This record gives sequence, C-alpha cells and structure tokens, in this order.
Amino acid sequence: MINILKYLIITLTLGIGGLLLSCDKTVTEPIKEAYIPTKLDENAGNWKPFILTSSSEVAVAAPKASSDASYLKELDSLKNKILPVLTPTNKDAIAYWGAGAVYRWNEIARELAARYNVPPASNAEGKYPVPDASNPLADPRFPFANPPYTARALAYLSVAQYDALVSTWNYKFKYNRKAPSKNDATISAFLPVSDLPSYPSEDAVVAAASYTILVAMFPGEVPYLNAKLAEAKNARVWAGINVPSDISAGDALGKAVGAKVMAKAKVDGMSAANNQTLVDGQIEAAKGRGIKDVWVSQEAPVRPPTLPNYGAVTTWNFDKKMLESIRPKMPYVVGSAEWQKEYEELEKINKSQTREQARIANYWADGAGSYTPPGHWSREAANLCHDYKFSEVATARAMALVSTALMDAGIACWDTKYYYYTPRPQQFGLKTSVGLPNFPSYTSGHSTFSAAAATVLGSIFPSKATEMNYKAKEASDSRVYGLIHFRKDCELGLVHGTKIGEFAIARGKADGSNP
Repeated sequence: MINILKYLIITLTLGIGGLLLSCDKTVTEPIKEAYIPTKLDENAGNWKPFILTSSSEVAVAAPKASSDASYLKELDSLKNKILPVLTPTNKDAIAYWGAGAVYRWNEIARELAARYNVPPASNAEGKYPVPDASNPLADPRFPFANPPYTARALAYLSVAQYDALVSTWNYKFKYNRKAPSKNDATISAFLPVSDLPSYPSEDAVVAAASYTILVAMFPGEVPYLNAKLAEAKNARVWAGINVPSDISAGDALGKAVGAKVMAKAKVDGMSAANNQTLVDGQIEAAKGRGIKDVWVSQEAPVRPPTLPNYGAVTTWNFDKKMLESIRPKMPYVVGSAEWQKEYEELEKINKSQTREQARIANYWADGAGSYTPPGHWSREAANLCHDYKFSEVATARAMALVSTALMDAGIACWDTKYYYYTPRPQQFGLKTSVGLPNFPSYTSGHSTFSAAAATVLGSIFPSKATEMNYKAKEASDSRVYGLIHFRKDCELGLVHGTKIGEFAIARGKADGSNP
C-alpha cells in the first residue's frame, strides 16, 4: 500500500518546483498529478493496433519469478539502496513523470513543435533556403514545424505509443508480475500503485517508442531527448513503481515498435510534400476548373508555397479514393455575388472589429512560434484523458484517434487548397494582425483541423461533445475575425473536418476496445 503521507509530501514539494519551472516555458502547461486509473483495461492486449499485425508481433520474454534470487535482489536494492537516497532532483522527476508517460511525451512533442515552428527567412539573394534534415541545427533549422508537419509528427508519435501499449498490455496480463510494493509490503512507493502488472514497464515502453519517433522528427534535439529518455525510465525506479528488469523489457519493446512505425513514416510520401515543380501545373489545373484569380504569395520576396504536395501523403483512416470523394465542392469565384458578399463582411470587420472578435482571433491564431492548431487540439485531448483518469493505453488510444484524424485533416485540406488554389483576402487589400499563411485559402486549415479533432473528442467524451463543437466553431470563426479567410473557407472546412473525424471514430468502434 502506498505511503499516503510520503506521496502528499512529494506532490506538494514538486508542485512548488513545477510552478517555478513553468515560468520558463513558452507555452504554459497545467500542473498534473499522478492518479490510479478509473479502469485498468485488462483486455487492451486484444485491441487492434494501427501498424502491428497483433499485440504479440514483437516478442517479450517472460520475467523471472517473484521468488527468483535475481528478482529478490532487485527488490532489495530498490528498498535499501535506491529509495532511501533520493535527491530533490530525483523527486522532481518522479512528480513530473507521474502525470503519465503518454501525457508527458505528447507535451514534449508539442513544445518541440513550437520551438521549430519558425518559417525560414530569405537570404541575401532573395531566396528561401530549405531546412536540411542532415544538418538540422544550421540556419534555417530542420524542421519547419508548420501545421502539416506537426500534425504528422503527433500522429506517428501517438500511433507508436498506442501500438506499443497494446503490446505491453498483452504481456502484462500474460506474465502478471505484480508491482514491487505488492511483492514486498515493506517497499513504500512514491506514487499511487494500482493492480496493473509491472512487467514490462508501460512508462519505459512509451518513453522508448516516443524517443524513436521524436529523434526522427526533430533530429537536432537528440541530446535533449536522450536526457528525457533516461529521466523517464529512471523516474519509475526512483518512485518504487518498477525494478530495472521491468524497465529494460519495456525499453526493448518500445524501441522495436517505434522502429516499425517509423518504417511506415519513411514511405508515406512526406519526402515529396514540398515538391515545388508541381506548382505551375496546379495553378493551370485550378484555372481550368474555373478559378480566375489564383493565390499569390504576399511576402516579399515571394516565398514558395508551403508543402504543395502534402495532399498526396498517405492518410490513416481512409484511402485516396475517399479523399477525392469527400473533397469540398467548387468554391467562390472572385467577383461573383457570393464572393462580394463575403468580402464585404471582411471589410466590415476590418473597419469595426470588436474586442471579442480580436480576442478570438488571437487566441486561436496558433501561428509561428506556437505548436499550431494540431498541437492545440492535442493538448485538449491530453488534458481530457488526464481529467477522466484514463489508463495509459486508453489515453494512447484517444490520442492516436485524434492525432490520425488531425493528420488526415491536414492532408485532405492541403489537397483541397492546391486543387482550387484560391486567393486570400490580402490579395484584395485587407490586412491581418495574426500572421499570414503562405498557401492557398480554400479551405481553412484551422476549421478542418478543429472539426476533425472535436468530432473525435465528442465521441470519446460524449459529455464534452457540445463544448468541443463550440470550440471548433470558435476556432473556425477566428480566421474570419482575423481576416485570414472568407466565410466559405471556414464553413466548408468545418463540414470537411467533421467527415474526416467520423472516419477515425469508425476505426475506434472497430478496434475491440468497446465490449
């Protein structure tokens, strides 16, 4: 049984440390405490993974018996050599990681996205150098973590976490090794201890899988991620939750699953997403569809469009044929009565924007230096999972469904943008104070991302559906209030995103998680 007094003391101590540390963060995150999950999800080893063929595809050897001398030695070391000499730094790590491995690694990913969400600047020749993955810390740094890039990074991260945890749950309940404090009642853990078997360690699995994805997505952050990986694994031993053999088994499993997920990432078409040779053909095709005035970059010097071929990247929850069938209909034509009406709405906002409209526009801007709209919704999902006290595997499932919907939304939205190649309001004299995206207007990325995520979250958390839909609508309206989009960009983006979210919901209903 956990020593409640010890847990309260460490929580209070580390809460103070967390408050001090939070002052240095670009994006303020809530302080989250450890909890015993409402459900252990004992059957999660039977849930359907995204990439793995089954939860037993990666083999994990059986642990030593609880009576084995080597295991008893691990317990003795934990009790007499590790727990009695913990430092304040150790205790800070225990409390930080106690919020949940999936929660923290998604937080880390979002912070990295914000750090790298910086568009390359032009050089003396008036050109924009392309970030180089082989030299990630050179100027401009790799990656430019724009919304599509961030959505993709979060999707692969969450899928790796989920598949690895489905496999972990299979082996946990197959081998059923109890937590150290349940095998030796004299061991007093620093965090709540549930009845979940401890082998392999779910935190080590998530850490290793997450590390594998993030070092590929952010190759300039290897030293930082190395430190986080080591701390995440050590914290579980320092907390008395795992012994080293739990950690090593989890580490090996997480690395193996992460490698399988990255193998898919390498062939999903992202390497050709910035193919600028396609642009002229896209413009001519859009004109052939009736678009008289096409989008033109408003930057000086003119910046090449962002990821013109991202719409060809492989989706998660539907195929290419479906992508094309749900593509929004032909948009407004400049000069038409419909276009004129929407332009006049923007002119009115430009002349008399209310304080509330300005607040909404700025709150949802999620521009350069932020973790983008996909990160905004990732944070929403993570906080809901924590508030509802989901197990690690249930949290990973929710994050994977939301994140794959967000990536699919980005792909489908970018496909639409470059299919129609429509101009933004700025080409007709309107100014914006919330950052000007460097890609075509129709449809709104904010609207598509937000509706997809809100639809999935409303399914997972039915009592929050109305709130999520309200937030998606506000995010969509923010682009009108910020003079970034015409109204139709946003309205049809919401419709598009809702359809995309429904595909993720269908996947979730078929994964075996609902009895």
